[in-house]
Amino acid sequence: MAGTFLIYGANGYTGELITRYAAQRGMKPILAGRNSIAIEELAKKHHLDYRVFSLDETSRLDAALQKVDLVLHCAGPFSLTSRPMVDACLRNKKHYTDITGEIAVFESMAALNDKARASEVMVMPGVGFDVVPSDCLALHLKERLPSATHLSLAFYGMGRISHGTQATMTMNVGRGGAIRKDGKITPVIAAWKSREIDFGEVKKTGVTIPWGDVATAYYSTGIPNIEVFTVMPKQNLKMLKLSRYLGWLLATKPVQEYLQKQIPPGGPSDEDRAKGKTFLWGEASDLNGNRVESRLQTPEGYTITALAALNIVQKILDGNFTPGFQTPAKVYGADLVLEIEGVTRQDVK
Repeated sequence: MAGTFLIYGANGYTGELITRYAAQRGMKPILAGRNSIAIEELAKKHHLDYRVFSLDETSRLDAALQKVDLVLHCAGPFSLTSRPMVDACLRNKKHYTDITGEIAVFESMAALNDKARASEVMVMPGVGFDVVPSDCLALHLKERLPSATHLSLAFYGMGRISHGTQATMTMNVGRGGAIRKDGKITPVIAAWKSREIDFGEVKKTGVTIPWGDVATAYYSTGIPNIEVFTVMPKQNLKMLKLSRYLGWLLATKPVQEYLQKQIPPGGPSDEDRAKGKTFLWGEASDLNGNRVESRLQTPEGYTITALAALNIVQKILDGNFTPGFQTPAKVYGADLVLEIEGVTRQDVK
């Protein structure tokens, strides 16, 4: 069935939102996941085809992939689920996309570059809020200052986060932070550095976090030194700093099980998403003291994830792709994010 795609994890918060937006656009994805009741109900609601299987059911997974051109993988935590799905995509010569923000996942996908090229398919993780806006901002800054050796990115304003996002963050809470230094991903303590950031409408103090761009921005820009900052509530920041000393405890199975059970289901309401917006900021500098600074403003995080992911899916279905491991801005350019309604960019310096 040419010209269609599989949404795996369609019944999750973000998967359901993407499904809804896809149906509104007249797209006909095949929905898939493990929860037969939820998947069937969602498929009937939007008059879509569906499949029910877990990722270890190889024959069912392969059979489902034979019916599509690409996969939009929405079932996290991606550190656990991405590898079986991308392996299946390579085996069946289908394009792979997902909405991860995990550094380890980006790096494992980058290692599959040769296999993906040999299969003549594109492997593009991070086609949502992680990392389309920030990736485009990174490349825009690099184009403004081709000699850049240092890149700082920041974002603020995601609002309430979904159950899946919070589950992934909780799973990684004891693992510290990460930056890219001299081209290599380097571990640092949690909330390693803070700085005041002018997002335009608001000024906030941000702290470094191990965000996906620590991996992807290097592939998009070649800039060897990268830091990513975010603004977080005081309570979350306190927990992050505490994790420097109690990380080993937070990572233990009993504590993880307890923390995971405390996470509320669902995510922000449609009304909250409609009111929300996200601010991004970036700065690139070189060894001669030259510096450029730019900002982006986008819709709320989950909204832009759905819009960005479907925009890229449509491009792939139209034959617009580059085989191998890729990042969004590398293939589609720094202006990719500007194709989404409600996104604006401003050069500050």
